[in-house]
Amino acid sequence: MIKANDPTLQSWIEVPENSDFPIQNLPFGMTKFGAASIIGNTVINLAVLQKLGYFLNIDMPKGIFEKEYLNDFMALGKPVCREVRERLSEIFRKDNPELRGNAEDRKKCLFKIETVQMLMPVHIGDYTDFYSSKEHATNVGTMFRDPKNALLPNWLHLPVAYHGRASSVIVSGQNFHRPKGQMVPPNSETPVFGPSKALDIELEMAFIIGKPTKLGASVSTKDAEEYIFGMVLFNDWSARDIQRWEYVPLGPFLAKNFASTISPWIVTLDALEPFRVKSPEQNPEVLPYLQRAKEDTAIDINLEVYLQPEKVDALKICASNFKYMYWSIDQQLAHHTVNGCNINVGDMMASGTISGPTPDSFGSLLEITWGGANPIKFPDGTERKYLQDGDTVVIKGYAQKGKVRIGFGEAKGKVLPAL
Repeated sequence: MIKANDPTLQSWIEVPENSDFPIQNLPFGMTKFGAASIIGNTVINLAVLQKLGYFLNIDMPKGIFEKEYLNDFMALGKPVCREVRERLSEIFRKDNPELRGNAEDRKKCLFKIETVQMLMPVHIGDYTDFYSSKEHATNVGTMFRDPKNALLPNWLHLPVAYHGRASSVIVSGQNFHRPKGQMVPPNSETPVFGPSKALDIELEMAFIIGKPTKLGASVSTKDAEEYIFGMVLFNDWSARDIQRWEYVPLGPFLAKNFASTISPWIVTLDALEPFRVKSPEQNPEVLPYLQRAKEDTAIDINLEVYLQPEKVDALKICASNFKYMYWSIDQQLAHHTVNGCNINVGDMMASGTISGPTPDSFGSLLEITWGGANPIKFPDGTERKYLQDGDTVVIKGYAQKGKVRIGFGEAKGKVLPAL
């Protein structure tokens, strides 16, 4: 067992009930003062901890936590990351007076979360978006094609994906403007130009690459997780009316490249290890390079989506789970690299919309309202088919086993009027 995951560990830092960030989590993020971790509502300045000598026995370059992004730290490799998590776990353990008893050092490196501005944690060189939820793909195929042939012929044989736009991936709390583009109005065959009238969400998660490959090399399903540093929440905002017109034959473009929101804390795969579960059965059998090396490649992560119009209380509109994904992260990475495509530290790969088997677990407004036919209704009478200007969407996620809850914080964004 990974020592830092010990469910009996307690910290001398206060951890509120149902906090996403107990001592067993210790995720990594970026702030204005450099790299950070968090316990409860207390942000830990890793750069200062290193300067004060708390990481002396770990082989890391000086100033590694003072960079603009976590890329250089991730590139040191999983063994170093594990050592840092183990050391943080030791420093903040309830019975360790090393830092707890040093008021001057505590003042230099510990900050309340409300005083800290979280920044983009990694420099994303490339971003890929998968389409890996069978329930979501079936729902969309049912709406737009023959329900008996909802899944296209390739879907059960490979993890479908497209290359997205890395420059417009933004961190939680950064708002964005409604996108504009071409769309075809109902009962028309001619496109018009203007702001999207069918702006949607996509409940997703994403993994971040922490180990590169060379051009021509492939990563097996057995080794895939050694290349994955950790995971974040992901909202792939989507303009359905623009997408409907543009996606044939090459797929989404302007409908999705205007903004995608991630949560600021990267939760390591190590921290998620206790929440492994069996992946969904795959039928027909996949080709050898996609066959899983182990059964428990799924991760039991509860996911929630909240929608809040202006001057209206937020409403939970979705409760799903990452474990529903038909194609697992090891298969996604193996497929991505099987043709020799090289990956780099900081690359981000999103899951695609995560929908469950019941309507309350559908991960997009397109599905929740079934194309607008069944609007979401708020207690005050407000209705939503798609997002309106001023609407705020918050995605939350956490894994729980016994008393240990490992969470991701939130991925939050607000829709501003089109420019």
